[in-house]
Amino acid sequence: MPPENFKTTDLCDESPEKLAICEPIFHSFGKRRRFSGRISTVKVHEDNVLVGNALEYLPPGAVLVVDGGGSKKCALLGDKLARIAVERNLGGIVINGCVRDSAELAEMDIGILALAAHPRRSEKKGEGEANVPVVFGGVVWAPGHYLYADEDGIVVSSDDLSEERP
Repeated sequence: MPPENFKTTDLCDESPEKLAICEPIFHSFGKRRRFSGRISTVKVHEDNVLVGNALEYLPPGAVLVVDGGGSKKCALLGDKLARIAVERNLGGIVINGCVRDSAELAEMDIGILALAAHPRRSEKKGEGEANVPVVFGGVVWAPGHYLYADEDGIVVSSDDLSEERP
């Protein structure tokens, strides 16, 4: 996992032409407030089977971006799936949807950003798409691009900006 020696404000000042800046729509649910990594995506609707599958196979340091269509009818991530991400040393998770088990997530050493918390679990049909570009928050989240998140927001770049930093 890359060192977390960045600030999104500095990245915006230093390389504005390389960045897409996400609208401020997310709340932090994980213990880690600053995280970064190479993006992998899943696109689902009120079904988290592909979320679990991705968490099982992503390389360490990857960031899973989940486009749940902004649904606030159920959670796409809870403590069991988040634990898998922690154990596999993933960089973080961004969900255009909801999480549950928020008290447990707050104690886990991983970055988790989502729209809200919701107590209902998702369906388990296995429907959706993986590794496709998704669009939300004013950003195109493309597999293979890089995400940088901290207390000030989320920025996305096609370039690995951590290699440019001391």
